[in-house]
Amino acid sequence: MKPNQTTRVNYRSITGSIRGAIFDRHWRKWAKFVGLFSMCCLLAISCGDRPGMNQSSDPNRISIGTTAKIRTIDPADAYENAAGMLLYNLGDRLYTYESGTTTLKPQLATALPQISPDGVTYTIPLRSGVLYHDGTPFNAETMKFSLQRFMENGGSPSSLLSNIVESVAASGEYELTLKLKQPFAAFSDLLTFSGLVAVSPTAYQIGAGQFKPDTFVGTGPYKLVSYGTDSIKLDVFEDYWGEKPINTGIDIQQFSSPANVYNSFRRGAVDLTYGTLDLDQITSLEKQAPGEGWQVISNRSNGVYVLTLNMKDEALKKPEVRQAIASIIDRPLLQQRIFQGQMEPLYSLIPTTLERYYQPVFKEKYGDGNFAQAKQLLTQAGYTPENPLQLQLWYRSNLRTNADVAATIKAVAEQELGGALQIQLQSVEAATAYNNLDKGVYSMFILDWTPDFFDPDNYINPFLSCAKGSVETGCEEGETKLWGSFYYSDRVNQLIARERQEQNPETRRQIFTELQQIISEDVPFIPLWQGKEYLFARKGIQGATLESTQAVPFGTLKK
Repeated sequence: MKPNQTTRVNYRSITGSIRGAIFDRHWRKWAKFVGLFSMCCLLAISCGDRPGMNQSSDPNRISIGTTAKIRTIDPADAYENAAGMLLYNLGDRLYTYESGTTTLKPQLATALPQISPDGVTYTIPLRSGVLYHDGTPFNAETMKFSLQRFMENGGSPSSLLSNIVESVAASGEYELTLKLKQPFAAFSDLLTFSGLVAVSPTAYQIGAGQFKPDTFVGTGPYKLVSYGTDSIKLDVFEDYWGEKPINTGIDIQQFSSPANVYNSFRRGAVDLTYGTLDLDQITSLEKQAPGEGWQVISNRSNGVYVLTLNMKDEALKKPEVRQAIASIIDRPLLQQRIFQGQMEPLYSLIPTTLERYYQPVFKEKYGDGNFAQAKQLLTQAGYTPENPLQLQLWYRSNLRTNADVAATIKAVAEQELGGALQIQLQSVEAATAYNNLDKGVYSMFILDWTPDFFDPDNYINPFLSCAKGSVETGCEEGETKLWGSFYYSDRVNQLIARERQEQNPETRRQIFTELQQIISEDVPFIPLWQGKEYLFARKGIQGATLESTQAVPFGTLKK
C-alpha cells in the first residue's frame, strides 16, 4: 500500500531513516492490500477455463484457484499477500499464533522469549531435531543466518527488522539472542511476519540483491515442487518436525481473471478460492452456497481504508474543516450501497480485530452523516453556500469501489450541505499516486493499509509518526509525509515512543486510547472501512479455516 519511500514504514517501519527504503516499503504494502482485494493482475500465461487442467490424479491433493501473480517467494524480498500466504505454509518462524486467536505461541522456538529488564535483549530457546527441506539440520546458527539475510540482502521488507535489531547471535547450539537498538514492545509479534522464516544456508546466500524469486528451502510442512507462470505445486515434507498435513499436497492454479476463478470454482475445477473474487461474484457464491453445499467462511479483515487529509492545504489546515468532513462520512450507507455488506464501518485507525485496543472514537465524536454538525463546523470556518469550500477528492483509478465511495461522498455532501462544500473528483493511476503523495499534490486521498504484524503499533506508527517537523511547517520527514497528510504532533510522537517501550499491557492500552482520542480531535486521517475476507470451499472439503490473521492453513485441508 504505499509509495516508494525511504524512511519508512510500510509496511512499517517506524524508526527508519532512509527515505528510499521506506518509500519502497509503503509501495509494497499498498500493493499488497490492493492485491488482496482486487487481485485482477493479468498473468503472462492465462489459465483460462480449459476443462480438467486443474484436476489431479491424486484424489488427496487440494486445488486452489487465484488470480494472484506472485512476484517472488524469496522471504527476504516478498512483500505481497499472496507470497505471504505461501510462505506461511511453506516455512516456519520463531513464533506464530494459536489457531483462531492472536495469542502468540512458539513454532521454531520452544518458549516465549526471555526479555532483559531494559527491554533490549531477547533470548529465545530453539527446537532441536528440525530439518530443512534439503536435509540441512536447523540450529541457532542457521536461524541467525536467516534473520541476517533478511536484513542485509536489502529486500522490500528488510527495514522491518533492520530498523529495530542491533545484532543477532547464536548464544548456544539451540539458543538465539537478539539485541534491539531500543526497546520495542511489539517485537515478539513482529517475529511472526511471514518473511522471517528459517531458510537453509546451503540454498541461499547473504549479499545485497542475492535473491531467489522462484525457490524456497525452509523447514515447513510443505516443500516447493514446481513454480510456474500459471501453477505452483507443493508436496508434503515427509521429514517435517511437527504435525504433518492431512492431504498429500497443494496445487495452486493462477487464472487470468476473477471471472475464470469464479467459473472454475462453480464447476468444481478447483476446490477452494480466497481473496480473488469481486463483490458481485462473492454475493453470487454466497446465494448459491446453501443449494450447492459450498462452504462460505468469512472474517473481518485486518486491512483498513482511510481518507488522508493534506494539512498543507490552506482549507484543510483549519481543524473545523477536517472535523466537518469527518461528520459527513456515512459508513453504513457505503456498506449498504456499495459493498453489499462485504465491509465493516471503521471508526479508528486501529481495526476492530484488535478488540482490546479499538476505540470507536470517530463514531462517538462525529457519528455517521451528521450534516447539522458539518454545517455548523463549516460556518465556523467561514464557509457557507454563498462562500463554498471547494476541495478535490482523489482515488486510485484501478479500484472501482474507491471510485464509488468517492462519488457517494460527493453526492451526499452536495445534497445535504446546500452547496457549502463542493467536491471535485479526481482519479490517478496507483503508481503515480504513490510517487506524488509526499509532494503534497493531493488534498484528500482514499488509501488503504494492511499490517505487517498484528499489533496496534503497526497501525498507529505508520500513519502518525514524524521524525522531523513542527506544528507550523508540518511533517518534513517521516510517515505522515509519506502518506500525504504532513501531520505533526509533539504529543503523538511522545506517545508513540512510550507505547513502543512500555512492557505493561494495560499501560500500553491506555496510551493507545489517548492516541485514538487525539486523532479524532486533530483528524489528519478519517477511518472509513475495513474489509471482510472470504474463503470458499467446495462440498466435501474438510478443515477449511480462515485465521484471525487472515492466513489459510493448507495442512488441515482434506477431501
